[in-house]
Amino acid sequence: MQIQVLRLALALLGWLSICGNALAQGSISGQVRDSLTHESLAYASVFLANTTRGASTDANGRFLLPDVPAGHYDFIISYLGYKLYQRPVVVTSSALVMDAFLTKASHQLGEVVVRPRPNRPGDYWQFVRMFLGSTSFSRQCRIRNPEAVLVDYDAATKVLTASGTTYVEVENQALGYRIRYYGLRFRLDHQYQIVSFYGHPVFEELATRSARRRKYWEANRRQAYLGSVTHFLRSVHDDRVTEEGYLVQKVRHVRNPKWPRADSLLRVYDAAMRQHSTTLPFSDDSLEHWRKVPPMFSLLYTRPVLTDSLRKVQPDSGRVWLRFHDLIQVTYQREQPDPAYLAIKAKSAQEASGASTARQLETSLVYLLQSRVEIQQNGQLVNPLAILNEGYWGFEKIGEMLPFDYSPPKPAP
Repeated sequence: MQIQVLRLALALLGWLSICGNALAQGSISGQVRDSLTHESLAYASVFLANTTRGASTDANGRFLLPDVPAGHYDFIISYLGYKLYQRPVVVTSSALVMDAFLTKASHQLGEVVVRPRPNRPGDYWQFVRMFLGSTSFSRQCRIRNPEAVLVDYDAATKVLTASGTTYVEVENQALGYRIRYYGLRFRLDHQYQIVSFYGHPVFEELATRSARRRKYWEANRRQAYLGSVTHFLRSVHDDRVTEEGYLVQKVRHVRNPKWPRADSLLRVYDAAMRQHSTTLPFSDDSLEHWRKVPPMFSLLYTRPVLTDSLRKVQPDSGRVWLRFHDLIQVTYQREQPDPAYLAIKAKSAQEASGASTARQLETSLVYLLQSRVEIQQNGQLVNPLAILNEGYWGFEKIGEMLPFDYSPPKPAP
């Protein structure tokens, strides 16, 4: 989602974290009822966020999610006219039985909700570009219910926000999924060039009778997975970073000693312009020079970071924690970036120096916002807000999004 490569805080609440024995499975069953009348709610949507696992309640409000791998999940229930129900659950080899009581929304079922004004086309399409992304796979995504998206732009703060009245339905013909994104909260801050969105997506495989189409989808899913954040974190968890094709290097940001002078001169220039002064502190050529002075330099250490410097393993339990100092640059060396990303990088390089970029790889910067964060066996973090990604991982959006329970098929022997 970006014209320039925007800094991304991709916050997906409704996360899933699998832990424990991957072979252990359990089930979740129960009944969905009205919180006041205790009347059973038939045909409510019940699902585990960020997975392909979901069901509908029967005529008596009962549901069953069988064969669920053991782990931590965000359990979600959606029913028209009621508030979205969310509850974290832990699945073990034992059956989990629970009743869920839903609270009615502020408006009653059947009421007509009048919007204050329709979405402005420019605001809506900016949301679409930033939400779906601009990759080759993103161009094969469509929002099937645009009327469910509420977009607002605050000119004073330069912030564009979007939410969904029920869910936002995205059809991804590149990966073969229909994504129903419940509880969407989207925010694009133009001033600080940060975009974030989160919610509770549930995945459903698109139907097809074509074996060729299924093969196409599986190939694209594998391509989306390889080099992804999930792939990298699974590699860290399993101590297979190098074997899976990653190069990890340490990065440090240091202040540019020329920046204070450049900043001071630019402030003097801006003040003179506001006062319509005929005496400016320097020429236009000098202005262009000082505007190009960066406040910080990034120092890249050429020596690869070993896996033991990225993680800590708890010996007694086998739990794995992501832990490193400063920043890391993660490069996936086994495939070329998306052509759209290469075009953006080439344009940025030409604007900066007049030269085109050399051979590019999928390179991302990773900031750890906590001292450490646990990595689950499926490559998801216990706290997904504990890291911030820039670069290639900040470029990829809904077009590359896979359910957390996806694993690429093993090659035939």
